[in-house]
Amino acid sequence: MTQPSDKALVPFVSVDNMMRLIHHVGIEQMMRDLAEYVEEDFKRWELFDKTPRVASHSDVGVIELMPTSDGEAYGFKYVNGHPKNTSEGLQTVTAFGLLADVYTGYPVLLTEMTILTALRTAATSAMAAKYLAPKGSTTMAMIGNGAQSEFQTLAMKAIIGLKSVRLYDNDQAATEKCARNLQGMGIEVVSCKTPEEAIEGAQILTTCTADKQYATILTDNMVGSGVHINAIGGDCPGKTELAPGILSRSDVFVEYPPQTRIEGEIQQMPEDFAVTELWEVIAGKKPGRTGERQITLFDSVGFAIEDFSALRYIRDRIKGTDYFIDLDMLADPDDPRDLFGMLQRAKP
Repeated sequence: MTQPSDKALVPFVSVDNMMRLIHHVGIEQMMRDLAEYVEEDFKRWELFDKTPRVASHSDVGVIELMPTSDGEAYGFKYVNGHPKNTSEGLQTVTAFGLLADVYTGYPVLLTEMTILTALRTAATSAMAAKYLAPKGSTTMAMIGNGAQSEFQTLAMKAIIGLKSVRLYDNDQAATEKCARNLQGMGIEVVSCKTPEEAIEGAQILTTCTADKQYATILTDNMVGSGVHINAIGGDCPGKTELAPGILSRSDVFVEYPPQTRIEGEIQQMPEDFAVTELWEVIAGKKPGRTGERQITLFDSVGFAIEDFSALRYIRDRIKGTDYFIDLDMLADPDDPRDLFGMLQRAKP
């Protein structure tokens, strides 16, 4: 039987190999690396194909495809969001992704993206905070202590120098889990009994809850001037975390407005509600934080270009390592016109 050629083999990064890679690089260093790749791609934002994610909604969750291309590489992520899964012992979000060569159309990477998405989401949050949070921010309130909470905390530590995190979740077990996982990570952890207690003294307020509903995790009177809000929990139609009054008082920054107006916090606001695209700030075209009393709000829903950046990083990082296996997933007949002949020659 003919062996597949190297060009027909696709590097595959499994969950196990992704975890090995992260521990090899170091989680904080990997956060910094991913943020650098995302920042590079945001600076060339205008080169990319852009479309809101292709979503299939159901009563219990959503399944989405997130595609984009810079003209040389094409990437997509498959991802679901099922808040009810937690009660069934399953992940709320799972994902995998693929990167392909535009010239040949051949895939060049297939990888798990459940863990990688957590890393890139946190890295993007911290990258945004670098431009939007008050200078010298050292304390963050982490409201919602589920699967993202540790990643968000460590990304803020690695990229902006966060020193303290104040945890709150309506499920005390989630807070205990997060506090336990962050032990020994070089950051002060304070467990709080109310969201009001959590935001005391915090310059950055991160909200990341899972319930698929219009919720008010932060009420208008809870948010004072001079803070940065990192709103990452509102990520589908009908799911928000902030009172509309907070949005009205804030300068709101988004990834891709056509998607954020469907899925983000600003779905609560009129269609002409003014927002700034984050890439414009990073590229130096628009201002970010301009004053001490300003409330900045990153209404993050996750966008395909961030996944593209993460895929690009993994492709580059695994070269010359054993953190992947080659998959024989592309038919590669000696004669490209003789696919049937290849099949026949493989007959037992």
